[in-house]
Amino acid sequence: QLQLAESGGGLVQPGGSMRLSCAATGFTLDYYSIAWFRQAPGKEREGVSCINKFATTNYADSVKGRFTISRDNAKRMVYLQMNSLKADDTAAYYCAVNVECYDSPDAWASRDTSWGQGTWVTVSS
Repeated sequence: QLQLAESGGGLVQPGGSMRLSCAATGFTLDYYSIAWFRQAPGKEREGVSCINKFATTNYADSVKGRFTISRDNAKRMVYLQMNSLKADDTAAYYCAVNVECYDSPDAWASRDTSWGQGTWVTVSS
């Protein structure tokens, strides 16, 4: 059974940094692409970053140059390093498996995508 568990969320000031972690269990991470999504209150869920099994990465335009996705297959972990955080980054962040890292974040998820429970990130002074 594919399971994902996010951690690392919390409160951070604008301009600050935070690293989110996604722990994968029940499957061999090496063979899968993983994506990070977020959903702010009153908004649709949106793709943030995606990394395929070759460690090729894609990013939403809104986070390019500020966020970095990485993976450690040996530890079964995927990370999202977030720098220069803005109030607009406030959202619940989810990692997901059974995704395809196409150029458009709108195309990453499908009905076969499995989601973690999410971790909340609040950017505020």
